Amino acid sequence: MKRIALMAVAGLLMTAPASAQDMSAFATGPVFEDFGPHAPVDGGEPLPSFSRFAIAFDVATPAETGARNRGFESAARFINMHVAAGVPEDRIQLAVVVHGRATLDLTTREGNASRPMIEAMLAKGVRFILCGQSAAANGVKKADLIEGVELHLSAMTAHALLQQDGYTVNPF
Repeated sequence: MKRIALMAVAGLLMTAPASAQDMSAFATGPVFEDFGPHAPVDGGEPLPSFSRFAIAFDVATPAETGARNRGFESAARFINMHVAAGVPEDRIQLAVVVHGRATLDLTTREGNASRPMIEAMLAKGVRFILCGQSAAANGVKKADLIEGVELHLSAMTAHALLQQDGYTVNPF
């Protein structure tokens, strides 16, 4: 019963209008100062001193027109919040596997609001891996991609290889 009540509360929070949410505790940094907002959690369980993360994010939803891709920003948020919580930056390895309609968010096309964020994340060692099947379906060639973006046979292949390297998939 307690679990059902918690799930109901979580569902309400997720559907609450933005105006009902208090975002005043959220800030960016310490790694990415222009994106990846997070809030401190007072009284939460401390992270073990030996924490090490190898996480793959799966992103298929494209950015809204003129906005950054929210799935990509979630990966930046993960880094910011964990470094802020005391995890050394070198103990966090992230890969963002992109497929479907989000494919175009990895290109150098005019007006791609995600590009500066992707370039900053690539510079910090975040891997962006594009599904080759989605690239083919969207007419995207390797030359169209932001420098540093990897092109793999498929998103399924990328996830399988990442799992073999010890990555877990983040469901967000």
